Amino acid sequence: MTVAPSELLVSLLLLVGGGFALVGSIGLARLPDFMMRLHGPTKATTLGVGAIVVGAMVHTSVTTGRLSLQELAISLFLFITAPVVAHVLAKAARARSADPGGD
Repeated sequence: MTVAPSELLVSLLLLVGGGFALVGSIGLARLPDFMMRLHGPTKATTLGVGAIVVGAMVHTSVTTGRLSLQELAISLFLFITAPVVAHVLAKAARARSADPGGD
């Protein structure tokens, strides 16, 4: 049984994406204050979901023979909106109190 190079690439992207998403989720749950917990979903989870979406784009492109623009648009919007949302949340936390980590 032979494995196509595109299948290996898609598998690698899914594993890397899942690993980044797991690390980001653990950071969200385990870090001590709000500002530190904000880094989990905005950094690692964004990269994880981005890798998963790129893996889906590669798989769809290989199976259909054409570029999949839906996955490309999803990854573009993800990488644009996640930092903006994190910035807005951080500014709101700073405006709310001098110690945003005080749960």
